This record gives sequence, structure tokens and C-alpha cells, in this order.
Amino acid sequence: MMMSKTSSETSEIPLFAPHLVLAQREPTDRFSTPSSIGVEVRTSAACLGLRVEVAALEQVSRVLLRWRRPIEPDALVLGDAWERSYGDLQWRGQQPERVLPWSMLVHVPATGTSWGFGVEVRGASFAFWTVDEEGLSLWLDLRSGGQAVRPGDRAVPAAVVRAVRDDRTPFAAQVALSRLLCRDPLPVGSIVGCNNWYYAYGRDFDAAAVLRDARVIADLVGDHPMRPFGVIDDGWSPDGMADGRVASGGPWDVGRPASFPDLSDVAAAIAAEGVRPGIWFRPLLTRHEPQLGSIGPRDGAFGLDPSHPATLRTVAEDVARLRAWGFELIKHDFSTYDLLGRWGPDFAGSPAPDGLRLADPTRTTAEVLVDFYTTVHEAAGGAVIIGCNVVGHLAAGLVEVQRTGDDVSGLVWGRTRRTGVNTLAFRLAQHGAFFTVDADCVPSTPVTDWSLNRRFLDLVSRSGTALFVSVDPTTRTDAVDADLSVALRRALDGGQPGGVEPLDWLQTTSPSRWRCGEQEIRYDWLEPWGGDPFEQEQTDATAHLMTSHVDQSLTAQAIAQQNKTP
Repeated sequence: MMMSKTSSETSEIPLFAPHLVLAQREPTDRFSTPSSIGVEVRTSAACLGLRVEVAALEQVSRVLLRWRRPIEPDALVLGDAWERSYGDLQWRGQQPERVLPWSMLVHVPATGTSWGFGVEVRGASFAFWTVDEEGLSLWLDLRSGGQAVRPGDRAVPAAVVRAVRDDRTPFAAQVALSRLLCRDPLPVGSIVGCNNWYYAYGRDFDAAAVLRDARVIADLVGDHPMRPFGVIDDGWSPDGMADGRVASGGPWDVGRPASFPDLSDVAAAIAAEGVRPGIWFRPLLTRHEPQLGSIGPRDGAFGLDPSHPATLRTVAEDVARLRAWGFELIKHDFSTYDLLGRWGPDFAGSPAPDGLRLADPTRTTAEVLVDFYTTVHEAAGGAVIIGCNVVGHLAAGLVEVQRTGDDVSGLVWGRTRRTGVNTLAFRLAQHGAFFTVDADCVPSTPVTDWSLNRRFLDLVSRSGTALFVSVDPTTRTDAVDADLSVALRRALDGGQPGGVEPLDWLQTTSPSRWRCGEQEIRYDWLEPWGGDPFEQEQTDATAHLMTSHVDQSLTAQAIAQQNKTP
């Protein structure tokens, strides 16, 4: 495989046609030669990359492309995540059936060489790779929901494949590949602000609490010319939280009468504090059964089908309304789950469950999602868009900011270490290449150790990625405020000059050694007992205490006592 040098250290690898091409007509069929099932797979040059288009006389579900290329036996392999990552990104040895969404990197320790393949953003397929000692395979899911797509007389622009080699570090190779796969990230300045989710969890907050948080963040950043955001998270909508674990649904035309009687007034009051107003919503869930465009029950409400024109009209109206109320940042959440009914770790090689039927069978699920993200972007009127539970590879260039990892926690520190540190390390290369990376908030709560949270705060602020803080007012002290102020102002300045880079990420899922500018900093993320294998059970139990209707001071004492032991 020849290489064409683009610098002395980085090379884009020119791609040739695959050695094997197979296709699948129905989702449960065996893969066959494309012509035998009425499918045509066309490959053509795209500069040094390879364009893949798929036509079908009637229908097609998946396409497989295989390149023979021996892989060194000691090579380490890394993939990306379908939407958010869940603390599960990791360099590992070869596992032939391991699903590597969107892109794959190979690092050969013996030679120090790294190389990778990926598909350009906003393609028409859900794409993943598999790697084994004899080569690599690209699997393209072209289904419409869980059904075979029926594209008619058009060829589906399934993917544009690109490859890169870098002889510096694995991180440099990941950065080079990310920049190759997206040529049009949306420009945005420093993203810094406050968000009440990790101490309020959607409960017992109102406009007065939001304004209090806005005053706190304004005070912490002082006279910095870049102004932070104050984000109203889940719980402001008419029905509030359905229960302690289920996020709100629409309609999104008014707030909760007692807590947020006029959202325009709330946005104006936030702005009056010198803070930019932001708001969260869940665009593809409604409590009122829609006349058109429903995809079926979701969390006791109704999911909306973004392949239906009525859904896109509703989404555009909701986003435009939030912008008209005065919000300069709009965070949209849950759309992948509300469409597909499952979270990223449950996708495996099939993002949509078999049988899921979309209103428009002529477009792939990936095309439907790109249209949905485009609708949000165009309706936002210049507001900053944060995607959460959004397929980042399909939304790059359509969202300014992307929550790249699952939730951290204001209840159990181990979850912040597992998800927050992992996504910052393993998806940092996408920062500025795809979007502004958001590794999630830094909590300050009575039940988590500030000495640990402040380490995450320090690293995020140095990284130049988005920094949001969730500060329980009862935790404020002069020392905590000083830590927050330094970090927030550093983040508003753009982070550590020279950036940051994980140094020990080949060996661990939670890197502790980081290059920060010209220095190396070691962060100790572990609690005295190390990692907690019961972290999720502990988080669930603590969340139950936090959301039950009991005296909050007693709740805090019970949680603090629980957290004293592993």
C-alpha cells in the first residue's frame, strides 16, 4: 500500500478498491455478491480517498468491503463510539469481531508507527470497522430504521473512506485522521458556563435558583471579556420530570407555571447578570400524542419520527421558539434513544433494532438523522447548539458542541472518573476538528470529594474543551471558589497554551499522565479502594435518596455515610 507524503511525519494513504465486496438484501439474510441480489456497489476515487455508492433495484440492508492487509500481531487497536462513549474506549489487542464505529486506529509499539482508516462525517450509513491479523473490513448499515432501505432510482452516497499514517504518536495520528474526516467544523469561541443538573437533577429548582447560579458564575469569572453561559437543564417544561430517572418531554411551548412562568423573562434576567442564557430540551419526545410522525411509545410518552415532515416542522418551530425567547445556547438531548429505542452500548453492530419502521423507507437512518441535525442547526438562528445523545459523526459540522461521553455524577465520584476522564482522553482529538468537545460538567456537591472533582476541573480547563460547572450553593467556600475562578478564567482564555495530550492512554482507560503545554502533570483519579465495581448500583441507590421526598439534610448525611466505604 503506497503512501503519499503530506508532511515529513504525517501521510494520507491513497486507497485502492477493496479486495472483496458483499451485500445483504434483508437484515437477516446472509451476505452475497451484490449482483446476485440486485445491488450495485460503486467505488471511485475521492482525491486520495475512496467514495462508495450503493444502488439497488429494490432494497438493500448492508454492504461489506474487505481489504487484505497483514496486521502486526503486537498491534493495539482503537475505535470510536456510535454516539456518546460510556467509559468503554480503550486501546486493545486484536479482536476480530470487535465493532469499531466510524474509524479505527492501529498502533505498532515495536516501530512506533500509527495508522488509521475512517469514513467522512455526515455519510449516508452507520459505518464500523473490524480488524484482524489478515486485514480490515468496513461494514455499512444502510437500513431505514430496522428495515431494508428502498432507495428507488438513486445511488445512496454510503461513505467516503480515508486513511492516514503518522510516525509521531498515536494521539497525533488520531488528530490527523479526525481532521481528514471533517473539513467544515463550525467555528465557536470558548464554551464555559454553569448547569444545575448535577446538584438539582431536574428537581426542586426554579427561575430564582437559575438566576442565583448565573450570579455565581458571573462572579467567578469576574471581568473576563468572554462571557459564560447559564444553562437551564431538564425540569423546566410543563410536566417537569416524569419521575426521578426519566427526562421531560414536550410540548415545548411554555415552562412550568409556578417555576418558569415566562421563559423570555428568565432569559432576559440571566442576560442582565452578564451571563449568556442557555436551555436544554428533548426534541423527539412529547407527552401529547401527535397526529403525525409518531414512532411509538418512549418512556411513557411518544417518540417522534424525524423522517416524517411533520416532526421536522415541530422541531424547527420548537428550536426557533427557544431562540426567540432569548436563549443563545440550545442543548438538545435524547434524540438517538428516542428514535432507536436503545443506548450506544446496546448498538453492537446494529444501531437500529430489526423491524423498526420509519415513515420514509427511501432514506437511510443516517440520512434521516443528518436531516434532523440540519433542521436544528438552521432553525437555531445563530444560537450555539450542543448535541447530547447525538451521533457525533453524523452531526459534525451541524453542532458547535458535542457531549462526547455519558453523564458524569454529582453523587458518586467513580462515575465521573470512568466516563468523564475516558471521553476527554479518547475523543479529545475531535476537539476543533469535528466540534468543541464537551466531556460533561464538573460537579461540586456535598456528597462528592472536591479534591477529586477539582483535578477533573483543572484538566478540563487546560484542555480548551467546553467547561461547565454544576455547583451546589452549600459547597461554596473561599477555597472552592478560588479553584473554580482560576479554572473558568483559564478555560475562557482557551485553555493551556500548547494544549494537552494523554500520555498513558495505551495502558489505561482513565489516563493519569498528561502533557499540558511543555510540562507533564499526573492526576490521581482513584479513591483509597481503587475503582468501584459496584459504582452503578451505588449511583442508582444514591439517586433514589436524592430524588425521594425526604429532608435534604438527612439525605446528604445518609449519602455521606454511604460514601465512606467502598
